Amino acid sequence: MQASLDFDYILNLFPILFKYLGVTMEMALLGFFFALIISVVIAVIRVFQLPVLHQLAGLFISFFRGTPLLVQLFLFYYGLPQIFPILASFDAFTAAVCGLSLHFAAYMAESIRAAILGIDKSQMEACYSVGMTRLQAMYRIILPQASRVATPSLMNYFIDMIKSTSLAFTFGVAEIMAKAQMEAASTFKFFESFLAVAVIYWVVVIFFTRIQAILENRLNRAY
Repeated sequence: MQASLDFDYILNLFPILFKYLGVTMEMALLGFFFALIISVVIAVIRVFQLPVLHQLAGLFISFFRGTPLLVQLFLFYYGLPQIFPILASFDAFTAAVCGLSLHFAAYMAESIRAAILGIDKSQMEACYSVGMTRLQAMYRIILPQASRVATPSLMNYFIDMIKSTSLAFTFGVAEIMAKAQMEAASTFKFFESFLAVAVIYWVVVIFFTRIQAILENRLNRAY
């Protein structure tokens, strides 16, 4: 006998999953905040080609872009505490935020670096002519201009980070994917449970895609 789709179950599941959406968004927002800070520092190091730091930044980018995010999350949660006992106090949520931050920082750093290099060199020369140092020119003149160029790709990474938070359920973070998995296991309605969580992710992504479009239009208004 062919089973039918249980729409009532899906509708009743939405309020349950929405209660855990805050955990997902908190994880994504914190991850993006720290990733942005790290990526700007790495991008500036790469642009200025600072000795030793430039090579370390390149190694960082190579590792976090060259290994799967799930492996990195497992390293943070299960692996590093064995080497550094002080990290044993990290809970699953903290480990997930650290893993997401470092993983996406590697990608965002290259986008920011490309945006910085895309600014005309005459801008930096003009800064030097009025007595600014390289760092002053970077954060006063270059980075504000580069932010407009980098915004579309950075917003794409943020949207990708929201979806990537679903991997955190593999080590027990109680976010919407974990709750959907628990509901599916208890009711055996796997299709309905995962369809419901897919719709929620879809709606969230549509919302932030719209925010991205508005932000891009506002930043490009002067151009």
